[in-house]
Amino acid sequence: MSTEAVVTFDSLDPATGDRVGSHAVHTAEQVLDTVARAREAAVWWAGLSFAERAERLDRWRGIIARRLPQLAELSHAETGKPTSDAQLEIVMALDHLAWAAKNARKVLGRKRVSTGLMAVDLGASVEYLPLGVIGVIGPWNFPVFTPMGSIAYALAAGNAVVFKPSEYTPGVGAWLVDAFAQVVPEHPVLQLVTGLGETGAALCRSGVDKIAFTGSTATAKKVLSACADTLTPVLVEAGGKDVLLVDADADLEAAAAAALWGGFSNAGQACIGTERVYVHERVYDDFVAILTAQAENLRAGSDPEAAIGPMTMPTQPRVVAEHIADAVRRGARAVVGGPSGVGDRVVQPTILVDVPEDAPAMVEETFGPTLAVNRVRDMDAAIELTNASRYGLGSAVFAKRRGQELARRIRSGMTGVNLVYLFAAVPALPFGGVGDSGFGRIHGPDGLKEFTYAKSVAYRRLPAVLELTSFARTAAVDKLMATLTVLRHG
Repeated sequence: MSTEAVVTFDSLDPATGDRVGSHAVHTAEQVLDTVARAREAAVWWAGLSFAERAERLDRWRGIIARRLPQLAELSHAETGKPTSDAQLEIVMALDHLAWAAKNARKVLGRKRVSTGLMAVDLGASVEYLPLGVIGVIGPWNFPVFTPMGSIAYALAAGNAVVFKPSEYTPGVGAWLVDAFAQVVPEHPVLQLVTGLGETGAALCRSGVDKIAFTGSTATAKKVLSACADTLTPVLVEAGGKDVLLVDADADLEAAAAAALWGGFSNAGQACIGTERVYVHERVYDDFVAILTAQAENLRAGSDPEAAIGPMTMPTQPRVVAEHIADAVRRGARAVVGGPSGVGDRVVQPTILVDVPEDAPAMVEETFGPTLAVNRVRDMDAAIELTNASRYGLGSAVFAKRRGQELARRIRSGMTGVNLVYLFAAVPALPFGGVGDSGFGRIHGPDGLKEFTYAKSVAYRRLPAVLELTSFARTAAVDKLMATLTVLRHG
């Protein structure tokens, strides 16, 4: 390991700019050393039974649950989100940790498979074995829930993990890793590296067996480029431009409440946050009136009474301001908030109506507390506009009669019918997107298999009925095989 002086960076409270903590900037050499230690730990961890791993993961879950207020307060300090929202995020993450530990053996364990008529003399099995070392590059907006969707499932599958949290939330990452070390002190199965983009790039080039990345689509492309050098596979959960559809028979009060939560919670800084709303023309005016009334008392700030926190990234208010200003210049109306509501740290909730479909507020990820609400002639038109986006992460439909049908027609990885967000709270459901929103899945059986490779084994259990794979194969065997093939397939 290098003996050079340790370079550090600070994580800051986005509401005040005060220092929350100081953390090392890990160099490429240090990242390689960390991955090397993980390789040794991975052998030991993979050698444990599913039950032995589950017991340790359950004890980790217990520590997180008992110290939940402490972790929630740290998340609040580093992200600015209300403490109650930070707590909700942690509770959801604990449910996923419990599910992964409990179900890993059932999903990944060795199973017999049918061999078919032509191989009746054989037996066969398949199981899913750990890849080895997984690099997880986490986001800052949900610094517990989102990376745990990869970390918990990768660990339950038998991998070691090297976790690089966002430079905005390194304290949360360090807290999780330290808590894990208390229940698994034998080997460094879960390790932390901290730093800026260069540290993340070093992890991509370190030779880990897979990278799980969550972040912007632009950064995802850089991650893919860095991983290409070593043919390292990548799981990508990138940006979104999620939509909420309101049909003519929808419960408008419920739809409005869901749109506000989907668009404004976490200050709109959510990959599955609602940014576009398409409303059937028959109920459009009523919906906008209800939405506006419900939004009346919502306020962003850093005080305990504020329902919405400050923006975490200091550069993001500028992006939000540009999207709002552009929409207004092009004819949109701000029925709540508007350009004057964007400050240096805090952005007040904004609802725009009549937004041009080619405006950045409709096609680019705003990642702030804004909603763009447009009228459509019917739900067929809404589906067409929805699917025109290059993104396809989450979505929502509010309808009584056609909810399930419309949900299936939306090109997105996940859809809520008469709800927002809650598909992420169901551990058995896979989570991920299509298009510019990424590929691969966390959560559920797919999330466990994402960090494994399929191991297929065929074995002889009876004397060969037909000696097919031999130079001693006779003409009579060939003729019989041809006859059987015609009978089966012809």
